[in-house]
Amino acid sequence: MSIIKSIIIDDEPKARVLLNAIIEQYCPEVRVEALCNDLPSGIKAIKKHKPDLIFLDIEMPGHSGLELLDFFDEEEVNFGIIFTTAYNEYALQAFKFSAIDYLLKPIQHTQLIEAVERFSRKKEQSQNQQLKALQSNLNVSKSWEEKRIVVPNGQNYKLLSPSDILMIKGEGSYSELYLQDGSRILASRNLKHFEEILSHIPYFFRTHKSYLVNLQTVVEFVKSDGGYLNIKGGLVAGISPEKVDEFWERLK
Repeated sequence: MSIIKSIIIDDEPKARVLLNAIIEQYCPEVRVEALCNDLPSGIKAIKKHKPDLIFLDIEMPGHSGLELLDFFDEEEVNFGIIFTTAYNEYALQAFKFSAIDYLLKPIQHTQLIEAVERFSRKKEQSQNQQLKALQSNLNVSKSWEEKRIVVPNGQNYKLLSPSDILMIKGEGSYSELYLQDGSRILASRNLKHFEEILSHIPYFFRTHKSYLVNLQTVVEFVKSDGGYLNIKGGLVAGISPEKVDEFWERLK
């Protein structure tokens, strides 16, 4: 078993101790090197222990956890981050948009295990890009149409405005995103993932088990061949018979 060196940064003593205890009991592959009560002490611990993974609280006195990467050069960021947060549901959508993992307080061991497993599956981290997107997306003065989503594409992450997307086609555990500029992105996420993170945007609609469509880009509904949609740019998306009535309602 490969050991994952980690650090916990949280200003609440009980939260630090509890998370450490849960890690010890349920994630034996994770070794906690230091428990830190603020960002400055956390930065010192990172430079000393060179961890693989940081469990990072957001709301702390003095410095927010979101400022962590401001203290490192880009080439120094070779660790992953899992935020621990008590944010409400609206703010949590920003984490999903930004492809940043988080544990919602009070932390449950099942969500910890899942987050660590997701981290273990990631070979590369683009924390700078993801965190910048999260900082932007947590700005609640923006509408969701103005926020950008982070799309994993091989070893990179693409930042897209939702309005850039014409449609998304699901192919098993992958999805292909068709964009306004005519390009395509193959993302290592299933269609359900994109349906969830775009659920707050009214113009995205799951027309079929394999298609998520930007309704603003539909140019024609065709009845023949079981029904399908012509999309801007010469694209075609399937639509299930049981979705037709809802499709017309959503266009009103």
